[in-house]
Amino acid sequence: MNYQTPLGRARGLGSAGQGSHEWWRQRVTSVALIPLTFWFACSIALLPGLEYEAVLNWIAAPWNSVLLLFFIILTTYHTLLGLQVVIEDYIHTPWVKILSLVGIRLVFYFLGLAAVYATLRIVFAD
Repeated sequence: MNYQTPLGRARGLGSAGQGSHEWWRQRVTSVALIPLTFWFACSIALLPGLEYEAVLNWIAAPWNSVLLLFFIILTTYHTLLGLQVVIEDYIHTPWVKILSLVGIRLVFYFLGLAAVYATLRIVFAD
């Protein structure tokens, strides 16, 4: 059963087939972030006094650093996907939409890389 109009079929316009893939990526990252968020909140709450040295030692611990890197990467990616959907749905001027999408990608790639770099620098510090 074909739901396209005859004009749509003639032009070749229709679904790009990307909507369900992006929907699944957003859901998978959100499910993965649930235990990571609980781990992060509980770990930070249990740190004694949140002093600088205690936080550095906590980040430098092997399991904490790996889980923190997963948390940073997934949070950055999940937020990027969510903002992309908002921009695609609510910005209708083509050049503003493209500029916004490129802008948020650059900002979130930079923030994610900066957070990963800072974490790795703490882990591998002498």
